[in-house]
Amino acid sequence: MTLDRIRSTGFGPAKQWAFLARARTMRVASLNADGSIHLTPVWFVTIGERLFIVDDATPHRDNFEAGRAFSAVVDEGDDYRSLHGLRIQGEVRPVAESELVERIPQLVLEKYFYVGHPHLEAYVEFGQWAGRRNFEIVPTIVTGWDAREETHPQGRERRRFPRPLSDRLHLPIGPTSNGGVPHDASPGSAPVSSSM
Repeated sequence: MTLDRIRSTGFGPAKQWAFLARARTMRVASLNADGSIHLTPVWFVTIGERLFIVDDATPHRDNFEAGRAFSAVVDEGDDYRSLHGLRIQGEVRPVAESELVERIPQLVLEKYFYVGHPHLEAYVEFGQWAGRRNFEIVPTIVTGWDAREETHPQGRERRRFPRPLSDRLHLPIGPTSNGGVPHDASPGSAPVSSSM
């Protein structure tokens, strides 16, 4: 697959596909006929460098088939320095290849379920009832970011002690001439700076 544009910070094409292969949730936004946005998490699988999602008769299906605007995000990370992910724009096409129509559902089951999973049967039955369909996302613009690959400068943090504790800011280790209170203590005034 050839992308028209790739905007990436620490996310080359090979790393993008490796990330998509292991990630588990994609947030998909599509444009409704009335101009509003339908936004949901969806499951997805990859086959080589092809990306597929499944749809259970949601508004996405009508939007995809009408060729309306679409975008998606796949991301992971719990704090600023671990955030990484991909934002995807492109086209969404129904899957018509008979081999893929059979293979994609099997890959979904392998990725999200296991033998004896308590919700496996319900998932399969609901898909049959809803007329579950497979769609291929064909990216044209992929924007990637990975804070783990960036250099984060050491920050400085400034803290101020509560007034009742301010006399403890500069307590010496040993005894002092005035009974344990250092001469330079100035209650309620001095903040503490520390390197983080």
